[in-house]
Amino acid sequence: RAPNITDTLLLRLANRTIDRMRFKGLHAQAVGVHNELIQRFPTNITYQIELAITYLMINRLELARSVLETAHKQWPSDVICRGYLGLTLKLQGHHKLAVPHLLASVKSDRPETINSRFYFHLGDGLQRLNRNDEAMEIYEKGVIKGIFRSKYQRSLYNVDRLKAKPWWTLEESTYSSFFRKLESNWRTIKSEGLGAYRERSGYLDEAESLRDIGDWKQYELFARGKKYQQNCKKTPVTCQLIEEFSAARDCRRGQAKFSVMEGGTHVWPHCGPTNCRLRAHLGLIVPSGTTIRVAEHTRTWEEGKVIIFDDSFEHEVWHNGTEQRLILIVDVWHPELTAKERASLTAI
Repeated sequence: RAPNITDTLLLRLANRTIDRMRFKGLHAQAVGVHNELIQRFPTNITYQIELAITYLMINRLELARSVLETAHKQWPSDVICRGYLGLTLKLQGHHKLAVPHLLASVKSDRPETINSRFYFHLGDGLQRLNRNDEAMEIYEKGVIKGIFRSKYQRSLYNVDRLKAKPWWTLEESTYSSFFRKLESNWRTIKSEGLGAYRERSGYLDEAESLRDIGDWKQYELFARGKKYQQNCKKTPVTCQLIEEFSAARDCRRGQAKFSVMEGGTHVWPHCGPTNCRLRAHLGLIVPSGTTIRVAEHTRTWEEGKVIIFDDSFEHEVWHNGTEQRLILIVDVWHPELTAKERASLTAI
């Protein structure tokens, strides 16, 4: 505590300290500084919102929610507080509770509420409530505000000059020789994927809350440029094929994984986080009734064949059949990225 310094000096020192603590990952230590400001300036909501933001940075959603709900009771018309409260509720999966707060914040058009996460999660929340027309209005507004590249391409970590289109041919990707090699080895890849699945270890439920209904599991081989050694021991040919190709092996903004989906599954419309990659699907077991929509065009898979799309565009998956679907997913660097960019872009 520093009771004998001026408010101006305290704010300058405290805000600088919080910024540095956040940068260094010392969020727990920053909480004490936040609380000092809240006690010193109890009539200013800003310091409560900043405390909640620090909690959000470390995924302490319950603590963030508690701070924001307390602030909202005291300042019910503050649209910045409502935006962060809505965001927190949305991250907790409370879509019906989140949407009114996010709507109030976004519709205010205050400069502080032109926040990519507010727009992204408001649109997604509306889609989860089957209010698709309203969601598209929010996405289109986000395009006008410079948040999204288009109403369908809503990734937030982008290199702006990169070519953008939902679907790509193997030749357009410039990686056709690699994808043809995957196709040539598809039966072996299928056998390895099934063998790993039968062991029931390594295949994990999809963890990003993208599933509406059904059963969808994934078996990771590479992620953020790192190899999953234990999983690759069970799928050696598949991993060797990927490891031999640097645009896949070193794609720190992507993954390589098997994906198993049971009949009766629907995956919500969603966008990947970055436009710096392309996503390839190799069909391994493709029963009837399985489809994928990317932007406005819907396709299906074919066993032994690769399809390629830019997953920064909105995509949605249905499995209306009864048998298991198995594919191999391989992300590769966007072909227009330079070698310097591939080496320097942060992992996602």
